[in-house]
Amino acid sequence: MSDLKTVRVIAFPGAPNLPTFAAIEQGFFAQEGIQVELALTPSSVAQAEKTAAGEFDIVFTAFDNVVAYEEGQGATAEGVDPDYVVLTGATQLELAIVTAPEVKTYGDLKGRSIALDALTTGFAFVLFEMMAKHGLKREDVTFAAVGATPQRWQSVKSGEHAATLTIEPFTSIAKRAGFNVLDVSSNHFVSYQGGAIATRRSYAAENPESVKAFLRAYLMGLAWTLDEKNRDAAAELLQAKMPDIQSAAVPSIMASLLSPRSGLTPGSKILPEGMRTVLDLRSRYGKGGERLTDISKYLDLSFFEAVTEAN
Repeated sequence: MSDLKTVRVIAFPGAPNLPTFAAIEQGFFAQEGIQVELALTPSSVAQAEKTAAGEFDIVFTAFDNVVAYEEGQGATAEGVDPDYVVLTGATQLELAIVTAPEVKTYGDLKGRSIALDALTTGFAFVLFEMMAKHGLKREDVTFAAVGATPQRWQSVKSGEHAATLTIEPFTSIAKRAGFNVLDVSSNHFVSYQGGAIATRRSYAAENPESVKAFLRAYLMGLAWTLDEKNRDAAAELLQAKMPDIQSAAVPSIMASLLSPRSGLTPGSKILPEGMRTVLDLRSRYGKGGERLTDISKYLDLSFFEAVTEAN
């Protein structure tokens, strides 16, 4: 019987999970005395509901999701509180607007439907901002809450919706299938905190050593992933874990993932300016109406600092 302590992790499907896959496969979590059970969420709503129910301990989620629930603006039913707090950063994350083959301009989206995870998330706000910069009003299109990237991509692939936002590997998969990339978020935002590693505040208070062990192992997995000499092995691992990726798409997916402008953040550090961008968008597009400026209220970097300062 294993004496490893189980840590339950929930994340969105996508290439940014590669450091976690690596930390599992390379034995870094086991080395730190923990066993990770990784589940992939079908949506941000499901992720928040299951975390609020105490089913998960560590959460890979959009920074904006943490902000939304802290501000009482989450997309779940009222009263659901996942108790999120950010432990450290994860990705800058480039979001691509993938469209049906016949949609080649923002104007072509008029009267069409766009698939989103949920209608009040930070990634939706990124889309609203990109549309606004190209003269497309929100009332010019319709939006549908479809869930995480695999479901959204399938809804565009099947013709149910005309466009959606994707991350890698789904952006490259869509391009290779003949769909268009209308625009990418990195064309519009100098810095944007996409993914973050979060936990429940109550879990961190009760399990500080497990939190630190997780972060140590994850950082080893991240370093392994970013190490040039592991490039081929990392690409093979990604394909093994995400078999829908065609071999020909791997180089572009890895290039995007390994670029700090569109993927993993070296050292998993937070991006303060990127976090302020998220707060600015939620201030303008969220339902609260309050100007949000203080990133510190969503963070507890003490565990990350304890781990990195010890190295």
